[in-house]
Order: sequence, then structure tokens, then C-alpha cells
Amino acid sequence: MKIKNQTLNQLSHPDAPNILAFKSEFILLGFSEDPELQPFISGLFLSMFLITVLGNLLIILAICSDPHLHTPMYFFLSNLSLVDISFSSTIVPRMLVSIHTENKAISYMDCLTQVYFSMFFPILDTLLLTVMAYDRFVAICHPLHYMVIMNPPLCGLLVFVTWFIGVMTSLLHIFLMMHLRFCGDLKIPHFFCELTQILKLACSDTFLNSTLIYFMTGVLGVFPLVGILFSYSRIASSIRKMSSAGGRQKAFSTCGSHLSVVSLFYGTGVGVYFTSAVTHSPKKVSVASVMYTVVTPMLNPFIYSLRNKDVKGALGRLFSRVASCL
Repeated sequence: MKIKNQTLNQLSHPDAPNILAFKSEFILLGFSEDPELQPFISGLFLSMFLITVLGNLLIILAICSDPHLHTPMYFFLSNLSLVDISFSSTIVPRMLVSIHTENKAISYMDCLTQVYFSMFFPILDTLLLTVMAYDRFVAICHPLHYMVIMNPPLCGLLVFVTWFIGVMTSLLHIFLMMHLRFCGDLKIPHFFCELTQILKLACSDTFLNSTLIYFMTGVLGVFPLVGILFSYSRIASSIRKMSSAGGRQKAFSTCGSHLSVVSLFYGTGVGVYFTSAVTHSPKKVSVASVMYTVVTPMLNPFIYSLRNKDVKGALGRLFSRVASCL
């Protein structure tokens, strides 16, 4: 009884860490507390979110409805579009609700869920882009064996493996995070529950969490990029050996869209990393994070539709069928 009373007295002390905050609410500070800016921010993000959903949904519908696009390349592209829709849906709607209700609080479990999906979908993006680079490598370097190598069971297995790795990696981060205690002012200087920002609020040791972040960033960030660069080095070598100008042009056109998306994805990711490393301004980090959480998923369908004749043709046929039914 004496020990119990002593523990209660320690917890009630004003200087004691608030370990009871383990399952309390976090406060997402967002971009600005200026009420005059909230309508502009809300309208901007709502517009980008709707464009993201509509653009990627059109890509998925075009691929599913057109038999000419029932190939491994477009199978992977439809999965990438689905991931982009899901990633934006994880972050933007919650932020819009927070702005309109003027309630910046987010529960512990909701924040944990957002952390999980905000790691899960970028991992899928990275791995799917790597798989798509391998697909282009096989198509250009081994065209006669393409359909034999990239058979439906292998394509399904590759997608399953990407989802499995994403699920297990994100669960591992969440498992370690659930053992943390949080104390003090639980304010997150961001517009969503970002893992590194949350770790700064923990009053328990975060060494394992930080180590896992660096390790997984290396494994799931650097190695896939190396695989993509290796694939395109072999592709470039094969293109140089082509005697037909038409063949080279076709090879460049099939790889151009994917290279643009890879450059945009890794460019924004590296930009966010260096921004957080060289600046201590949370607002600058939040603005940089918009690029890979909102802007990149919004631009991907435009890159693939504007640079790809097959996708443009499928979209045209899709719109024609819809117009004939009206």
C-alpha cells in the first residue's frame, strides 16, 4: 500500500513525465493556424485529392476495360494507381475534416493507423516501381521470351511479395511504436501522423525505432533504386545496339513514362529527407512532404496518359463507350 501511494504521488508531481498520455490524443498542428488561410488550404488539397482519385481511377478503368492493355506492364500500372489512390486517401480526407471541424486532435489509435498506412503505401510504391523496371528490362532485352518469363503466375507472385513486404515492415514499425510512452505536450508539427515526428514526442528510449527506420530506408529505398538503375543500364545498352530507329523510338516511349515517375518519386523523397536534415523548421518539412504524399500521386496518371499512346487510346475508347451509354 505504501509503494502504491508513493507511485501515485510521483505521477501526480508536476515535473513527472505524463506516462498516462500513452493512449491519449495527439494534436496535428497542420500548415498554419491563421484562420484566413484555412479555406485556401482546404480548397487546394480538396482539388488535388479529387484530381488524384479521378486520374488514377480512370487509369484503372481503362486498363481493366481494354483487352489491349491486359499485359504485365499495365497490370503493374493498375496496382500503382490503386496504391496512389489509397495513399492520398490515408492523409488528405483526415486533414480536410480537421480543418472544417476546427478540431486538430487525433486519437492514439487513429494516429497509429495513419502511421501504418503512411509507411505501407510508399513501400508499395517503391517495390512496384522496381518490379515495373524489371518488366521493361525483360521486354526490351529479352523480347522473344517476354511472355514466357512475365507469365501471369509470376506477375501475381511479384505483386503479392510487394504487398507482403509492405505489410510486415509496417507492422514491425507499429509493434515497436506501441511500446513507447509519450509525455509532455503531444503536438505534432505536421499535417499527418509522421513516424519521425511522433518519435520526438516519446519520453522512452527510441533507439530501436530509429535504427529500424534507417535500416529499412536503406534496404527498401537504396536497393530498389540500385535495381532500377541496373535494369535501365541494361536497357540503354540494348537500345544502342538496335539498328532500327523505329525500334529505338518505341523502346524509349515505353520506358519514358516509367523513368519520369521514378524520378519524381525518388526526387521528392530525397527532397523531403534533405529538407528535414538541413532545416529545423517543421513548416518547411511539412511543405516538402506535400510533394510525395499529394503531388506525386496526382501527377502519375498524367505522366502515363500523356506520354503513352496505348493509355490515351484506351481512355478515348472508354469515354466513347460511356458517351454512347448516356
